[in-house]
Amino acid sequence: MLLPLGLPMLAAADSTSLEKNRLQTPGTNAVVLQAGALSRPEGGNASTAAGLTGSGLITGPSADNEPEFSAQDLQADLRFMRDEIDRIHPDPGLFASRETLRKAYEQVAAQLQKPMTRDQAWVVLAKLNPLFADAHMLVAPRKWTALTRTHLEAGGVLFPYEVQVGIDGDMIIRAELDGSTSPLTGTRIEQINGVPAARVAQELLSLMGGETPGLRANLLSRRMWFYYWRVFGAPRQFDLVVTNPDGPKHIRMAGTSKIPTSLDIEGASGFKKTFQFELLPGKAALLTINQFQWPDQQAFNAFTKDAFTRIRDAKVTTLMIDVRENTGGNDDMWKAGLLPYIADKSFRNGSSYVKKVIEGRARGAEKVGDIVHGFGDTWVEPDLSNPLHFSGKTYVLVGRITYSSAVLFSNVVQDFGFAQLVGAGGYARARQTGGVRNITLPNTGLELTIPFFVLDRPSGSREPALVHPDIVLPDSPFDRMVIVKALLEQVRNASAFASGAH
Repeated sequence: MLLPLGLPMLAAADSTSLEKNRLQTPGTNAVVLQAGALSRPEGGNASTAAGLTGSGLITGPSADNEPEFSAQDLQADLRFMRDEIDRIHPDPGLFASRETLRKAYEQVAAQLQKPMTRDQAWVVLAKLNPLFADAHMLVAPRKWTALTRTHLEAGGVLFPYEVQVGIDGDMIIRAELDGSTSPLTGTRIEQINGVPAARVAQELLSLMGGETPGLRANLLSRRMWFYYWRVFGAPRQFDLVVTNPDGPKHIRMAGTSKIPTSLDIEGASGFKKTFQFELLPGKAALLTINQFQWPDQQAFNAFTKDAFTRIRDAKVTTLMIDVRENTGGNDDMWKAGLLPYIADKSFRNGSSYVKKVIEGRARGAEKVGDIVHGFGDTWVEPDLSNPLHFSGKTYVLVGRITYSSAVLFSNVVQDFGFAQLVGAGGYARARQTGGVRNITLPNTGLELTIPFFVLDRPSGSREPALVHPDIVLPDSPFDRMVIVKALLEQVRNASAFASGAH
């Protein structure tokens, strides 16, 4: 399945007055502010501009309109969470000790002692997400895409940029919200509406799910616009301080009604953005698969068949399969749509596993509640007679948010030698959880995601623990082709060396 992304939020800080001296910034809809500190944005609300409270709680963008839940209701939701985790997860202490979790539960319970809105309760409960150390296990708001579409359709706006967040709190502009190039791409943001950007980032990172700080930062980078909306409301403008060779620059930006790239993935246009193929110079090809999920799997299979037909006809010798932005989906997508063209020996998608037997999933003598340890021994035979089978060099590009089924795909091609992995690595765990269940908390309506099995990679090895590329190359978050060009250069150099050796 696709990786569930938690959507935590943070409190605002106080802000002060803004000078009125302005200059238009060429090529943007920004206004440069020559002097003065930043003010609370128009369209914000008093509660979100009040700053972090002593308890670290936040009020959320619509606290004045949201119902409050009693302390009893909040405590009941926490108990429900703990019970559901024990019911579904095969080993809740697998990635964090049970004692660590027990203490964390007690700390959360101590904060749920007064009435709160849904958003206030969310930020308290979300403090557990990093401790779970698994991006398949977290508490988050429900139906975030529908919330966003409703907001935009009602005339609302969002933070205007896609950003890259670092584990140190750096926040750098990647693109306009719709993915188009921005004149400010690569510019570091120092403040947003009077709040230090590093403070914003660190508060949000403390609420993110995922096994490593790098993965949590990269997941936050893909949803920063949503988090900001859920925290500060929907201001019509954003006052930024950004880095500049001549010193800090103050910029006033209008909020945007553009559709974020992560939402614009439906229909024919969405298909073209999610699945791409291009022939490159030097008999190379780049096949980009941004998710292993699509309503019509036959459309995906037809796409990959066409791609490998073009690969054959162009006599391609170097194939790159890019899953750097792929957070997972359905294993059948890559088993039926990719491996028939590159597999040259029998394969399986895992080895040993542990699972909790839950309702509707018992097999044979299994009983609900059993913890079952087993070994996946279902092998798939390759079809070497396939006229589109590719026999050149295959590389799989892994990256910042390669996760879930995309990690399983990466494990298979690496363990069986179908391809070499290329990338920076060090973000996601090779031993993946799965079979996630989404549970709605009975009072607040927040959503708890829990996996019911853990799967080892096909080789059975647990070292290295994280996805580790065979070829380690730097990967720019601002230009997806940097690593492609670096790899092709390395391939060319290796080919030239081999030719010279003969």
